[in-house]
Amino acid sequence: MEGRVDKGKANSIAFGIRKPLAEVPHSDPRNGRNYINREVKNMNETKINQHTLFGDMKTNVNGLVIKDTDEKEKYSVEELKNKVILGDAFKVLKKIDDEVFDMVFIDPPYFLQLPNKELRRWTVKTVVEGVNDEWDKFSSFQEYDDFITKLLTEVKRVMKPNATLWVIATYHSIFRIGKIMQDLGYWILNDVIWVKTNPMPNWLGVRFTNATENLIWAVKDKKAKKYTFNKEYARKFGIGKVGANVWVLPLCWGKERLKNEEGKKLHSTQKPVELLKRVILTSTKEGD
Repeated sequence: MEGRVDKGKANSIAFGIRKPLAEVPHSDPRNGRNYINREVKNMNETKINQHTLFGDMKTNVNGLVIKDTDEKEKYSVEELKNKVILGDAFKVLKKIDDEVFDMVFIDPPYFLQLPNKELRRWTVKTVVEGVNDEWDKFSSFQEYDDFITKLLTEVKRVMKPNATLWVIATYHSIFRIGKIMQDLGYWILNDVIWVKTNPMPNWLGVRFTNATENLIWAVKDKKAKKYTFNKEYARKFGIGKVGANVWVLPLCWGKERLKNEEGKKLHSTQKPVELLKRVILTSTKEGD
C-alpha cells in the first residue's frame, strides 16, 4: 500500500493500492509546449469532478473521503485502501499499525518565510499569488525542525522494512529535511530534480528564477534490502540515454489546477498528476 501525507499542520492523507497498468502513456519532455498540452489532456481525461471532491470536503465522494474523528481509535488496512483521510496527520498516523506501507510520499510545508505584504508584478501590476497559507508559517527554524522530525519519525514507524520514502521540497527547506532524515537513520538512495517547464518568473530580477524542486528518495535504514526500483520507468522518465535523475514537466496549470467557484486556487502548491505518476511507477509494484 502507498501513503501520501499532504501539506499542513492539519492534513489530508491519501492511501492507495497500485493497480495493473497495461500501458502507461508518456511523452518526451523535450517536446516543449506540445508535451505540456498532451499531459494536461491525459490528466483531465481521468480525473473526477474537482469541485465536488475538493470544493466541499464535508461531502463523502463515493466513499473516497473519510473525515477523521476523535472517536475513531484505529484504522485497519482494509479501511485505508484507496481512501483520503481528512484530519490531523499526526493523529491519523497514530491510529495506523506498524509497517503497513510499501511506499510513502510526503509533501510537507516549505516554510517559505515570505514577507507579510502584497506582492505585485512590476510591469502588469497584478498580484502575485504566493504561498501565504497558515500551514506554512512557523515561529522559528527550531519549530519547523521539530515538526519535520515528529512527522518523519511517525512515518518511519508505518513503513515496511523494505519500503521507500519520497519527500519533496524547495531550496528553502529540502536541506534541513535531508539532514533530519539522516539523523533519524534514513538512508538516502537518490535525489531527483524536478525541472519546471513553466516556473513562476522572477519579477524583481534580483536572483535566479526558481525553476526546480528536489525530491529525496530513501529507505528506512542502511540495512534495507529488496526495495522496489523499476529501472525501465526510471530511464523512460529521466533525461538522456541513461535516464538521469532529472524530471522535466510543468507545474499544474490550465484545467488541471483545482480552483474554487471564484476562480482562485484551492491549494497554493498543488502537485501535477504526472509527478505522482512517476513516483509511483518507479518505486512500487502492482498490488503495493
